[in-house]
Amino acid sequence: MPHLNIIIGEAALELVPKEIIDHPVVVKDAKKRRKKSSEILLDISKHYWAMKSLENYWKRGRPDITHLILLNVLGFPANKRGLIRVYVHTVNDMVITLDPSIRLPRNYNRFVGLVEQLFKVGKVPPDSDTPLMIVKSCSLSNLINSIRPSKTVLLTSAGERVHPNDLAKMLVKEDNPAVIIGGFQEGEFSEGNLKLADVKFSIYPETLDAWVVAAIIVHNYEIEMNLYSMV
Repeated sequence: MPHLNIIIGEAALELVPKEIIDHPVVVKDAKKRRKKSSEILLDISKHYWAMKSLENYWKRGRPDITHLILLNVLGFPANKRGLIRVYVHTVNDMVITLDPSIRLPRNYNRFVGLVEQLFKVGKVPPDSDTPLMIVKSCSLSNLINSIRPSKTVLLTSAGERVHPNDLAKMLVKEDNPAVIIGGFQEGEFSEGNLKLADVKFSIYPETLDAWVVAAIIVHNYEIEMNLYSMV
């Protein structure tokens, strides 16, 4: 049975970059958590004054966006039925692959700790031969080449307007579709990544939170797949 590939693109998920690991705001936060500055996730709510010197800082430091998208997508019946594959492509070209059976922490702080461990070790659990999460250096282009989607849809407010129902009808006709949802809070995908899509769509006239967009896409896909049949 075909499945839907959900890609969180350019996710604002990264460890504190070396340019600001010695900034007092970062050092203070790291000490409070008893970790090295280079081992904690960049978080704009905590590291704003340090981040202002970073390129595209307004698109970075929002691990909560990825957390909420993953909780939404992984909790849907479609994922429990093996119809969804989820990938996280980060702003600095790392790709996290998740086993569909993973049960992510609902608590945000526990999620942060898990991802910090993942970036440090490369897999979670660290000693497992069949890890639930793996991270590798990989561009969005290379990820798409490895998935080999039959159609790649990128969602952006600048895209052509389409009703979510119509998009779902299109997706269920594909053998191996991929939908890219931005994992950042502001701005647009890079020009290079925009060019990777076969089509660019917008599902609503106003900007929506990324986790809401993900939920709309997956739920409409489920309806078209008739997952809620009473039979």
